Amino acid sequence: MRTILVADDSPALRELISGLLIENGFSVKTAVNGIEALEQAGQISPDLIILDVVMPEKNGFQVCRSLKQEPATQHIPVIICSTKDTQADHYWALKQGADAYIVKPFPENELIGTVKQLLRNSQK
Repeated sequence: MRTILVADDSPALRELISGLLIENGFSVKTAVNGIEALEQAGQISPDLIILDVVMPEKNGFQVCRSLKQEPATQHIPVIICSTKDTQADHYWALKQGADAYIVKPFPENELIGTVKQLLRNSQK
């Protein structure tokens, strides 16, 4: 079973995203802030990471950049999932190394489809 780390400071959104992933056959771990996300990524080496942008300690962009600079985690696909929807946000996420950017609220099939596609691509 593939493991996904979901980092979001909103309990409701963590639960929503986790529930969708579990319903689709994934194992889920969660983090409530950027520091915890980095710690968990190093400990559990998830197959994919979903990051909110606005989080305490370190924001999602900072976490993504740190993950992509670290040899042990740079191979892990990262999805930025945020309410921020400007062209600059999308651009900045990709500059930090994100593999995809999804805007909240999102259709369930968009999130699950993106997760599955990135996991397929990471196996190659």
